[in-house]
Amino acid sequence: MNSVESDALEPTRDELAKLSSGGKLLRLIPVYGLVILMFGLIILFSILLPNTFPTMLNVRAIISDKAIIALLSLAAMIPMVAGRIDLTVGYGIVLWHILAISLQTLYGVPWPIACLIVLALGALTGVLNGFLVEIAKIDAFIATLGTGTVLYALALWHTGGRQIVGILPEGFYALNGTFVFGLPITGFYILAITVALWIILEYTPVGRYLYAIGANPKAAELNGIPTRKFVVGAFVTSGTLTALAGIILASKLRIGQASVGLEFLLPALVGAFLGSTTIKPGRVNVWGTIVGVVILAVGISGIQQFGGSFWVEPMFNGLTLLIAIGIAGYAQRKKGAAHQ
Repeated sequence: MNSVESDALEPTRDELAKLSSGGKLLRLIPVYGLVILMFGLIILFSILLPNTFPTMLNVRAIISDKAIIALLSLAAMIPMVAGRIDLTVGYGIVLWHILAISLQTLYGVPWPIACLIVLALGALTGVLNGFLVEIAKIDAFIATLGTGTVLYALALWHTGGRQIVGILPEGFYALNGTFVFGLPITGFYILAITVALWIILEYTPVGRYLYAIGANPKAAELNGIPTRKFVVGAFVTSGTLTALAGIILASKLRIGQASVGLEFLLPALVGAFLGSTTIKPGRVNVWGTIVGVVILAVGISGIQQFGGSFWVEPMFNGLTLLIAIGIAGYAQRKKGAAHQ
């Protein structure tokens, strides 16, 4: 998996300057196609479902339901920038949301300390993944799948197959249940994290180094970039964001159970892969990831309001993932052809 900028699909300023207005439009459509699709779906469902879709209640529901998926997509995106994949985003959230509750209900840990412990464990999981991938030289897919399976097994062992329930502090409930300007506070978490990641990846040396590693690890290392340190850092950041998603999920559900969490893995990966097909095609990017998540959220919400069955959501996620991988592969082939 390479995280590269596709010159074939992402036009330069000099290229656009030579084109007419119509030519610019045709050149930019492949770049912003998913953005156009996102707004198109919003307009379409608003027209077809005027009484239910374009309402504040539906906006709140979408933000509340998809904030965790957006956070996990951003977590999965960071290792992808460096050309790696992290499957523990889907497994780790199972254990982290359980621990966030059990530390308080079973062991009497104050909720701020419990949250810090969970975040620290998430970061340590990222360190372990980074070591397995960079030092043990295990393929990232296999390494993170193994780590994730262990985390899931620990969740099953810790719960014994039972739900973790108890009275939690109001401050912990407020992490998810607070509304700001009439919208769930989780939406503002996502906005703040998205802006921070965008600034880091696009405007700091850290971001440039990660993209260079994703494009060509050997070349990056020969140019003096400490690839091992940055890849481990990417996994640590991913693990920390996954733990944060687990805390938010715990605040939302108010119970811990090992049967919840794995269903987030596929849509999280779909959002991250879709992010590599828009705005900067062929290159994993923050705003593209958010657009991918919004498309999933809007599409599923609209279809369900039309009376779609329970199997519609996994079907929609799976088909979208296949399309995203196909588009990403096309972008990579176009880039390779352009440089031959």
